[in-house]
Amino acid sequence: MSLYALASRGLRAITLALPNTTARAGTQGPRLLAHHRSITSSIVVSSSYSSSSSSAAAAWCRSLAARITARRGIPESGFAARGVDAMALGPAQGFHTTTELHVYKAIWKKKKTYTIRPIGRKKTGGRDHTGRIRTHGIGGGHRQCYRMIDFKRLPEGLMAGRLDENKKVMEEKVMEVRYDPLRSADIALVAGGTHKRWIIATQSMQPGDVIKTSGFIGRMAVLAHEGDAYPVGALPVGTLINNLEVKPGAGAQLIRAAGTCGLLIRKVEGTAIIQLPSKHQIQVAETCMATVGRVSRVEHNKEPIGKAGRNRRFGRRPQSGLWQRKGGWAGRKIRPLPPIKNYAAKGSLIKPATPV
Repeated sequence: MSLYALASRGLRAITLALPNTTARAGTQGPRLLAHHRSITSSIVVSSSYSSSSSSAAAAWCRSLAARITARRGIPESGFAARGVDAMALGPAQGFHTTTELHVYKAIWKKKKTYTIRPIGRKKTGGRDHTGRIRTHGIGGGHRQCYRMIDFKRLPEGLMAGRLDENKKVMEEKVMEVRYDPLRSADIALVAGGTHKRWIIATQSMQPGDVIKTSGFIGRMAVLAHEGDAYPVGALPVGTLINNLEVKPGAGAQLIRAAGTCGLLIRKVEGTAIIQLPSKHQIQVAETCMATVGRVSRVEHNKEPIGKAGRNRRFGRRPQSGLWQRKGGWAGRKIRPLPPIKNYAAKGSLIKPATPV
């Protein structure tokens, strides 16, 4: 058996000597292994050891594990407690990655309590939790912070409908309209009562404006202004809307990009038919909330980049210069629009409407 194999087995024996919580949590284990892996490699290349001194190498590995255990204050939970022979273990197999797996935690995605404060966000470089590249063209860029957007305009516990208890109108004042580095549209800080929250800003929203939110659907259509949020069943036909809900109470999921807007075409038996910016038409329940108007930064798609360095500050890396033949996706295609997709609640006797 070679001296490198003996040293590798001793390295795995050191790992087993550590407690499970330390080795799995990654607080001391990776640093310790990196340190003693370098020691192992230096032993292999040293001329003072030869392949015939296997017993000396085995004794050195055991003494090294004992010294680490004593220095770190680790309890006696190693070989003797588990009945494991250090020399009976297989060689250690490592892996190479540019991402520290024990540090990869998307904390800004898992925050449960709402806050208006910016949350720190770590760069991933397009890599997932295994350290492999999943999306090319991502890396570097200016430091960015995440701001939690409240896509539910109605307060928690309230649902839109025709009940009289929904007649209450909630008013909020726009405190600030600012740039958001993680989305194309601007965001607005609104305050009402005892709470503050970030929302997607509309085209002409300015600080000092008062916006209204109501979940009541009356017999007559409401006279809504830009920035107000109502159920689609309460808005008049032909209204431009954005931040549309697909399911009532689930929060806005459609029409959120900069400069986009949808069109309320007509209402059919408790549902509403909306034309999306892609000209596709969908059918949703009349209790789905939507914001009146167009999303801010209408000229976003016409802004010139100017130079390659600006793309790098956005975190976009250049594509490969390899020439690739274009396929059938590159040509012009004239296709009919798909049928209306019905997002109305299941179990209702609602038939999809025919396209116009």
